[in-house]
Amino acid sequence: MAEALTKHLGRGRVRAWSAGSRPLGTITPETYVVMREKGLSLEGQWSKGLKDVPVAEMDAVVGMGCEVACPFPAGFRGRVVEWNIPDPYGCDLEYFREVRDLIERQVEALLADLEVRSREAQAPGSPPRAFATRRLSGGASARGQHGRPPVSATPDQRSLARGAGKAVLS
Repeated sequence: MAEALTKHLGRGRVRAWSAGSRPLGTITPETYVVMREKGLSLEGQWSKGLKDVPVAEMDAVVGMGCEVACPFPAGFRGRVVEWNIPDPYGCDLEYFREVRDLIERQVEALLADLEVRSREAQAPGSPPRAFATRRLSGGASARGQHGRPPVSATPDQRSLARGAGKAVLS
């Protein structure tokens, strides 16, 4: 979802990949359904591992959550942003929609932040090089009420648009 939303909302200003530390190996049918509802196609996307994307070249890597360590290549200079997005795997369509909408809000905030940082740090018109996301596959995230975690933004996530948080742009 994050890759498709980033490509759509980024309108050619960023390159995006979504990859996992332990990919499921397939995109779930629920993901196709909720993305089609937004008019977005997942054509050309597949379940990728971190080794399948150019992490070393990225300006920003977003950790989606699930308390999974992401192995970064030696010399990685990009910034790391943690979103703590719940994994909808195994949940109903309504929960997939809630997670999709949370990811969309986070992508919008990150794109706005990248745009500001790009204007401040790069030559005019130079887009950020890349953006990536990662997720532990297979429903390994902690489950809350009704067997699923709550879908909401944390204070750190809300402040991302203002450039706050743990990340530093290279």
